[in-house]
Amino acid sequence: ILYFLLQVCGSIILGVSIWIRVSKDAQQVNVCSHTRTILFAGVDLLIAVGSIIMVLGFLGCCGAIKESRCMLLLFFIGLLLILILQVTGGILGAVYRSQIETSLNKTLLANVNSLRNSTEEAKVFQEKFQKFERMHQCCGLLNGPADWGKNFNTPFGNNKVCECELKDPSTNLCTIFQGRYVYKTPCREVIMEYLKDHLLIIMGIAFGLAVIEILGLGFSMSLYCQIQRK
Repeated sequence: ILYFLLQVCGSIILGVSIWIRVSKDAQQVNVCSHTRTILFAGVDLLIAVGSIIMVLGFLGCCGAIKESRCMLLLFFIGLLLILILQVTGGILGAVYRSQIETSLNKTLLANVNSLRNSTEEAKVFQEKFQKFERMHQCCGLLNGPADWGKNFNTPFGNNKVCECELKDPSTNLCTIFQGRYVYKTPCREVIMEYLKDHLLIIMGIAFGLAVIEILGLGFSMSLYCQIQRK
């Protein structure tokens, strides 16, 4: 039953991880950063872990039914390596957290330059980023409307850069900048909030998985020893 539960857990982890990676919000965050940031490494790691656990669960289940010491030993070693990998990833994430945020800021700074450029490639990015701004009611990346530079008054289709669609002057979402009513929250805050929310999901999955893995290690070694005594 435990090995079957491991297979189910592996499937759930794989499904949730893929959902986080391909979700609409994730794609929008990737558009804003031009590339996948290092903070998404946790999702890719869980996709790999979920896939491996599905295979290991099947291996452990066959080993338990057939009372195969070889399969149980392979299951134990594989599960132990995954557990070590998870613990190592958690420690590295905690130790290098400030460096990860610095790396993200550098990526966003490069995108700020794209907002200010007038090249064809920059214009494609600007149009995509405009959609992100309207959807999440934010403007710019690091410094708000000022990130757009001379392109602030450049129209994109029927919309103006950062134009606030809320006409209530008392709202805290918008402000006056260069004579225009625009969103004042930098989109960096929206991106960071998204990453923090989904990192909590990743941490919760990893913690629950670690408990099941420890149980799996204990049961597999116990069964291995019982078969050996026979």
